[in-house]
Amino acid sequence: MKKLKRSARLVEMTQYLLNRPHTLISLTAFADRYQSAKSSISEDLAIIKEVFEEEGIGQLQTLAGAAGGVKFIPKMPAETALEIIERVCRELEQPERVLPGGYLYMTDMLGMPHLLGDVGRIFATAFADRQIDVIMTVETKGIPLAYATAACLNLPVVIVRRDNKVTEGSAVSINYVSGSNKRIQTMSLARRALKEQSRVLIIDDFMKAGGTVQGMIDLLSEFNATVAGVGVFVESGEVGTEDRLLEDYVSLAKLTAVDLKTKQTTVVPGNYFQS
Repeated sequence: MKKLKRSARLVEMTQYLLNRPHTLISLTAFADRYQSAKSSISEDLAIIKEVFEEEGIGQLQTLAGAAGGVKFIPKMPAETALEIIERVCRELEQPERVLPGGYLYMTDMLGMPHLLGDVGRIFATAFADRQIDVIMTVETKGIPLAYATAACLNLPVVIVRRDNKVTEGSAVSINYVSGSNKRIQTMSLARRALKEQSRVLIIDDFMKAGGTVQGMIDLLSEFNATVAGVGVFVESGEVGTEDRLLEDYVSLAKLTAVDLKTKQTTVVPGNYFQS
């Protein structure tokens, strides 16, 4: 790369960091990239760090020593996250979103890149301190959320299928009981998709009683993997505590009431905002 003026270097360096979250970058790599002294690079990073923290973009962690460098950790302030989720709640309360069975139509929202980016950052903030190797979700609507979260954590995504695909080779399949309708269903995961003893963050779009998530947890035991956390975009408050199959999870929104006759719903921020 040609030598840049400082203003241009700051812009390019900021973009470089934003595109590589949770990646350790040495001062030497920056110095070589921009043909600048390490002292100048350190001053630039101090400016970027200050702006990132003041604007709620994230943290710029500095690791000292020969093997040290800087690492960008995407974060979202709690008040900003709450504002975003409150807007999501208002949108989800629209009568035309009510579906039979007490579900909500969310497919259009899960196709909005800006919203997905925000939700990914919120989940990344919620689980930033966890040791995670991979993000897992079940097809299909949880996939965009999983990839948005993975982009902020710089981690791979593993997708659990409802049935085994011949193109994925040998797979592990299990039967599980859906928590909402008590039906026995099947899910499978290719053996090559997940390394044994991985630490896995499960991301799902909607949780009623937690049967699908519990199924994924049971599937992970076949790989000797550990659940590092569970993140749910919207949970249902219609299910009693005694019927819920899961206790330890983070939800961003909660559907607390649904009237199928009037199509009136109440959606409030989830348990992430109660801590």
